[in-house]
Amino acid sequence: MALAGYAGRTPRSGVRLIKDLDASITGRDVLLVEDVVDTGLTLNYVCKTFGLRDPASLNAITFLDRPYRRLVDDLPVKYVGFTVPDEFFVGYGFDLDERYRHLPDLHLVRSG
Repeated sequence: MALAGYAGRTPRSGVRLIKDLDASITGRDVLLVEDVVDTGLTLNYVCKTFGLRDPASLNAITFLDRPYRRLVDDLPVKYVGFTVPDEFFVGYGFDLDERYRHLPDLHLVRSG
């Protein structure tokens, strides 16, 4: 599954489904792997969508977590790599307008 929830540094007003699953998750244990969970809107969308598909269990893991930005409560985030401040990071796979993704570690983007 592939979703889009950001445009540059700005969160989108909604979630855009780019690619759906190719296989059924009915009766299966599902672990959602997220890069960042902040507002929770994207993860909430996926959880509701997957919940309708009757998985045996549904949990999430995230590399970076921003729990103080949550707009949605009760997300099934079971495992967290790092809780980070309300800053924008690039590198280690994270990009800004398709740039900086290749950097081998995380870098904080300063505004201004």
